[in-house]
Formats: sequence, structure tokens, C-alpha cells
Amino acid sequence: MVDVLPLVEARLRSALGEPDARAAVTFLGTDRIEVLRFRDDSGDGAIVRYATLGMSAQPMSDPTAVLADPVKGPRAELVLSVRGGLADTDKALRPLAVLAASPQVEGVIVAPGASLDVGGPLWPGAPFSSVLVAEPGGLVEDLDLDEPLDPVRFLPLLPMTPNEAAWKRVHGAQALQERWLTNGTDLRDPSRMSVPLD
Repeated sequence: MVDVLPLVEARLRSALGEPDARAAVTFLGTDRIEVLRFRDDSGDGAIVRYATLGMSAQPMSDPTAVLADPVKGPRAELVLSVRGGLADTDKALRPLAVLAASPQVEGVIVAPGASLDVGGPLWPGAPFSSVLVAEPGGLVEDLDLDEPLDPVRFLPLLPMTPNEAAWKRVHGAQALQERWLTNGTDLRDPSRMSVPLD
């Protein structure tokens, strides 16, 4: 069995640079999940990116399957990007690890268009308690693994306010993303307000 995590970490480093911090969280009955922090000071203002490492160790399996396939099935890691220095976003490490462990704990498949709820603020004082899983391939390219393993996809997380999450449940992920785009919403702003939804 190939150990995919060193390959995943190498892909993250080649796309995002050297991590300047990392934290590990272990939940009962699950593999260890690490969260790596990357700082990007190029461009206007620092961007801090948090990437999970460990979610892709096992393929995600259909919750209705009697036995989880140890080889076949989608694999993913999560990436959150926020503007640095505006909020205590490092406290998002545990909620991110919880989300990354959810396929093992709850038997869910995390895919683009899904909403993930963290059950509280994403970090202290955050106006977000859930995230929208966006399409992969922009920031970190998919990592192809040897057959028959599925590639690892790096899924961006877009924080949603409770109003946006409720609106998305009715109108869908695509409609919410179009609303963000139309309004020029800065999705990396850790203290942004909800987009106009009427």
C-alpha cells in the first residue's frame, strides 16, 4: 500500500511553499489529521492558507456501502485561504481538522458544492459557522496516484455566513457563487458581511 501523505505534503509544498506552522489533531477512532499553515506575502496584503494533511490517507466511501473499499474511492484534502492579521484565524485549525476527519467519523463524501458545518464560529468571533466546498484545481493541482487509486483533490473552502448557508440550501452552490462574484465579495476577508441575498 502506498503511503500517500508524503506525496500530498510534497504537492502542497510545491504549490504553496514551506509551511511556517503545523498542528496535529487526533480524534477517537480516526487517523491523525495535521493542519499546515502557509503564508503568502506576495501581492497586496498577506494571505494565510491552511491545508489539511491526513484526510486523503483513506479513500472516502459511500455511507450506504456495507464495507468501505480500502483502495478505490475519492481522496481529498481541504484548503482555507484568508487575509492575514485581521482575525485570530489560527484557531480555525481544530474546526478544519474536524471537517477533514468527517469522512472517517461520519462516513460522508466531501465533494464540490457541499456545505460543511463546523457547529460554531470557524474561529473566535468569526461570522461564519460553515463553509462551501469549491471546485479543485486552481491553487493546488490534483495529485495523480498509481492505479487503481483515485487522485487526491485539494478542495478550497469558502466561508459562509448563516444567511448565505440558508440561501445556498434553497438556491444551490452555483447561485451563491454567482451572487458572490456579482457583488465582488472578498471571500478571503475574515470579517466580511453576508452578501446581499434579496
